[in-house]
Amino acid sequence: MATTYVLIPGAGGDAAFWQPLVAELCRRGHDAVPVQLPAADEESALPEYAAVVRAAVDGHDDVVLVAQSLGAFTAPLVADHPAVRLLVLLNPMIPAPGETPGEWGDATGHGPARAAYAAAQGRDPDAPVDLAVDFLHDVPDEVAAPLLAGDRASESESVFTRPNPLRRWPDVPTRVVSGRDDRLFPLEFQRRLARERLGVEPAVLPGGHLLAMSQPRLLADLLESWRP
Repeated sequence: MATTYVLIPGAGGDAAFWQPLVAELCRRGHDAVPVQLPAADEESALPEYAAVVRAAVDGHDDVVLVAQSLGAFTAPLVADHPAVRLLVLLNPMIPAPGETPGEWGDATGHGPARAAYAAAQGRDPDAPVDLAVDFLHDVPDEVAAPLLAGDRASESESVFTRPNPLRRWPDVPTRVVSGRDDRLFPLEFQRRLARERLGVEPAVLPGGHLLAMSQPRLLADLLESWRP
């Protein structure tokens, strides 16, 4: 039986991020719906993102929501949809109820965790986030090239500062997938956050922050093993 995977991107809101995973899921006979979010629109924030994702879920049955990074703030706002059977968070910014994305970094200790991991690897712990170094270090050249050649999609400030309407985590089974080699959100940082905020142990795949690009087959295998 085919499953519909509704795929929520991270910062920048670009549905194209999911292309390698979409191809892999469709090859296996599933329906994959990558969502394009209005990330550059200053009038849009989490409620508007949730409305776009909810519209993508409408009309489908047996939906698995998969949310990348910042997308973990949007996914729980949609998980009450009757079609959603499972929520999968991928290298996620797991929110606490009411917490905004702008508050998340200080609340979780992300900055020190990232710096410590960089230092342990012999990289500059004070270096700013860099697309090639922090995101694309394990992505195949042919997949990374368009991202490096073009302008990176922007994220409006609104999503970081406007209130988060989440009041409690939804009553839907939730899984977390963490990249063993994620330089942005180091593995031990992700493990701590998943345990503290969701009481779950992440599944770990080899690869960095963009597993849907670097490890689409392994990620699809894992998603299929969790099908409701």
